[in-house]
Amino acid sequence: MISYAARRLALGVGQVLAVVTVVFLLVQALPGDAAVALAGDDPDPARIELIRAAMGLDQPPLRRFGDWLWGLLHLDFGVSLVSGRPVADFLATGLAPTALLAALTLVLLVPLSILVGVAAALREGSPLDRALTSVSVGLHSIPEFALAVVLIAVFGVGLGWVPPTAVGGLTPAVLVLPLLVLLARPICSISRLVRAGMIEALSSDYVRHARRLGIDVRRIRFAHALPNALAPAVQQVARTTDWLLGGVIVVEAVFVIPGLGTVLVDAVASRDLPVVQGLAVVFAVTTVAVNLLADLAAFRLAPRSR
Repeated sequence: MISYAARRLALGVGQVLAVVTVVFLLVQALPGDAAVALAGDDPDPARIELIRAAMGLDQPPLRRFGDWLWGLLHLDFGVSLVSGRPVADFLATGLAPTALLAALTLVLLVPLSILVGVAAALREGSPLDRALTSVSVGLHSIPEFALAVVLIAVFGVGLGWVPPTAVGGLTPAVLVLPLLVLLARPICSISRLVRAGMIEALSSDYVRHARRLGIDVRRIRFAHALPNALAPAVQQVARTTDWLLGGVIVVEAVFVIPGLGTVLVDAVASRDLPVVQGLAVVFAVTTVAVNLLADLAAFRLAPRSR
């Protein structure tokens, strides 16, 4: 277990370095010039050069990349080219709403997915199973932004049950519609994996042997079959967390939530390169860490794969 974790950790570090390098190259390839944007309308070329020198944009890309990496090792993400604020301030400001949305989504996602998947598996072929399958396929085919617009139109504007956006503040009622959007597709995919794994586990030899020994049915289902059925679902939860990083950006934009997604959209629009790069590092580290934990959990839940 320890050697497997060490190998995965080393791979994760390499992945983060690769992502950081690619992000820097892509950001450098963006059209436009931050110095020109800051110089205002009809800028003087001399003023543009002064701004570029003050920002360090006159340095070669390799030099800027090396300085940025050195700063990252000291948890220094740099300074915003537009506002002059430390990038860490942007991350701290936007992290709370994004972390709240992602955490609430995962807290609700795991038990709901297991509940739906187990219920469908225990009633395989029944009307309940077919109904859950139909709803899952239908919901999974709807993009997040389309579902968000429909929910806002129906429940936020038409019926007025909940606030349509977070313009008036981030209250519990504001989180209802964003959570529904973020939960819709992941529940469909994870519950289907739990259902398939549970059906396979219940038809396995060790479950049949446990039944012959007279072990309680509930113990067979939830102490023996369910842990083995969860191994592929755990890995899907990790992939869902990766998806949440992108899904949250869309949801925050639609519902006007001031999280990391909004910070990223604003930074790209203003070509604020350090902020874009800092957010990319945060997303990359989060993705690698979540996948590492998921791989270790799946490795533990499926000891036969050793």
